[in-house]
Amino acid sequence: MPDLLLELFSEEIPARMQARAAADLKKLVTDGLVGAGLTYAGAGAFSTPRRLVLAVEGMLAASPTQREERKGPKADAPAAALQGFLRGLGIEDAAPVLALAGQPAGAHVHLAGVRVEIRDDKKGQVFFAVLQRPGRPAAEIVAEVVVQAISNFPWPKSMRWGESNLRWVRPLHSILCILHDEGGASVVPLTVDPLVAGSPVKGHHITAGNTTEGHRFMAPGRFPVSSFADYAAKLKRACVVLDPAEREAAIWHDATTQAFALGLEVVPDPALLAEVAGLVEWPVVLLGRIGAAFLDLPPEVLQTSMREHQKFFSVKNPRTGRIEGFVTVANRDTADQGATILAGNQKVLSARLSDAKFFWENDLRTVHAVGLVGMAAGLASVTFHNKLGSEADRITRIAALAREIAPLVGADPDLAEQAAKVAKADLQSAMVGEFPELQGTMGGYYARALGLPEPVAAACKAHYSPLGPSDDVPSDPVSVAVALADKIDTLTGFWAIDEKPTGSKDPFALRRAALGVVRLVLDNGLRFSVDRLFDVQVLRHQIGHTPAEPELLSRILSAAVADGMFGTTTRALIAETAALGWLPLLRDHDPGVSDDLRGFLHDRLKVYLKDQSIRHDIIDACLAMPDNCDLTLLVKRAQSLAAFLKTEDGANLLQGFKRANNILTQAEAKDGVEYSFGADIKYAETDEERALFAALDTAEKSIAPAMADEDFAAAMAALAGLRQPIDAFFDAVQVNSDKQVIRRNRLNLLHRIRAACAPVADLTRIEG
Repeated sequence: MPDLLLELFSEEIPARMQARAAADLKKLVTDGLVGAGLTYAGAGAFSTPRRLVLAVEGMLAASPTQREERKGPKADAPAAALQGFLRGLGIEDAAPVLALAGQPAGAHVHLAGVRVEIRDDKKGQVFFAVLQRPGRPAAEIVAEVVVQAISNFPWPKSMRWGESNLRWVRPLHSILCILHDEGGASVVPLTVDPLVAGSPVKGHHITAGNTTEGHRFMAPGRFPVSSFADYAAKLKRACVVLDPAEREAAIWHDATTQAFALGLEVVPDPALLAEVAGLVEWPVVLLGRIGAAFLDLPPEVLQTSMREHQKFFSVKNPRTGRIEGFVTVANRDTADQGATILAGNQKVLSARLSDAKFFWENDLRTVHAVGLVGMAAGLASVTFHNKLGSEADRITRIAALAREIAPLVGADPDLAEQAAKVAKADLQSAMVGEFPELQGTMGGYYARALGLPEPVAAACKAHYSPLGPSDDVPSDPVSVAVALADKIDTLTGFWAIDEKPTGSKDPFALRRAALGVVRLVLDNGLRFSVDRLFDVQVLRHQIGHTPAEPELLSRILSAAVADGMFGTTTRALIAETAALGWLPLLRDHDPGVSDDLRGFLHDRLKVYLKDQSIRHDIIDACLAMPDNCDLTLLVKRAQSLAAFLKTEDGANLLQGFKRANNILTQAEAKDGVEYSFGADIKYAETDEERALFAALDTAEKSIAPAMADEDFAAAMAALAGLRQPIDAFFDAVQVNSDKQVIRRNRLNLLHRIRAACAPVADLTRIEG
């Protein structure tokens, strides 16, 4: 069973594309081999800056002979049906096949390499076609699959060069493609013809061989290989580390070892490590020092500047926390052990950090001169969205909402409002202009430089969080208030102008904002309904820039917070504004806006809880209950219900509830009445009925106080006590008795089962 070695050797492949390209090569080739009948034992893909490599082990030496049968029309079917069937087989002349009609089963003809025969079927004689395709040697299939893979490779960006029509990420230089087994290695005969449109080849074409190249500078020249093991070993001797994981491990080991020897630590950066491993074939780690003039820069500034501009790792002093050094990775050994390379890198780094120092000092002068509010003044001319106003308008809305949220999260309203007004000021700073990823972080430094309260400074950085499902969630009350206000303003704003996510498109990251609201509430155990906040902020957006009387506008928004956006007081105040002529009477205030946004938030909550192994139907059962915008209460209910339904009592009680509910629902539909009152134990005819009455009396006494205390575990335990009496009742009692009084009493008893479960969750939504 031969093994395949394929190498596509080119000029430097961008580091960010290498891992995906290796995976794509593996999929394209292995799928093609299997599709052609060549199975294999295993495959591995590798990448370096100049090559994509695929090694396939244990392939078949040839594809097996394939036999396929196709059932055709009945022998007495119209001729047109038979002709259509034959055309699909590549047979044009139907006459010999038509002559088979009426002959005994097994009669056949061979046409165009296809056997067409008559067979008896339960409904009469039927034509069958038997196609037999002989197997093909592995080399022939591999050549075909590789050419197809190269011609259709899914690079994110690609280029043509010279007169070639072949598109590749960078000019493709050579192809190594060999099959090898115990008998030796042989080159797969294939040629990539760049002029694929049928034009004659003009010079540039690539024929596969058995040679490759080592390191561009340290081991130039080509050499032959005979197997994957031979290939990997010779590459290592030619100063190429083939496996990117091995390069990453070597870089990290050498970097941390050198730093440890100096009493320093390398700051972990997995994304940078993967990128740097894709920039070098022979990693050589060099550690340098940062000039003393730059050590007082904020560590985030040093890290960002070195990572973004130089691809350097940051090295910190664990005793002081300061960034004092850097690690760079060269692509070659040198006679002076990298001294010249390191000196050149330090020179370039000093120039970069000089710029960063200038930005830092200039921003500090601006902040001390005009304050953060003054720095933020320029945001009035920065458009956030053409329908939602400027960044300054947005800050005004966020500050007002943060003040309203503050009491709900235990924050000081004045500090929350102050933090919201300065949190985005650093968007006007020179440092954030150079490094946008430092927004928020720099605001915190500028706030501390001005001596603002620490909760305000912390909120400047934390109010953007969480940015994703694994990002840290702020816990300081002021930060939480501003972060919630920021995300709620974004959501309500785009809902107010009907710019919602569609399908996979979410240009304004609204799904991320909604998940941020969910995590801020749940991770901090906050207890309030987010719907009132949605209502008031939707109203803020819909009022927009109307020249309202400030006092009346304040009353409207205060009423919306207390009474709801569509409460009586709020509507009365909005109607009052209509008389002033500056606000249309409820024209744009559609309750559906807030309702739709709440549904979107609940969808994000479902995604979040699904990752915690809580089923969607359990979440739906809890969402159907009141207070479903109190997310902490909702999750507590869902977790308790999920745990209860995993028990034997929970699963059996659910079945008993569904049986009771189905019988009751059918009876109510048939009789046109609601059986919801009057179950009386004096009409009970069996011990099982009386036992169920007693169990319901006991459960109801426990469930009501448990639900009042939000003790869902106790409520579930009370429900568990109903499991056995309900099972016994249905085993012994016929609900639809011939005696109408008894039947009504039993149906009313079933209603008590439904009513007992109702405060916990809507069990009708649970599957199973």
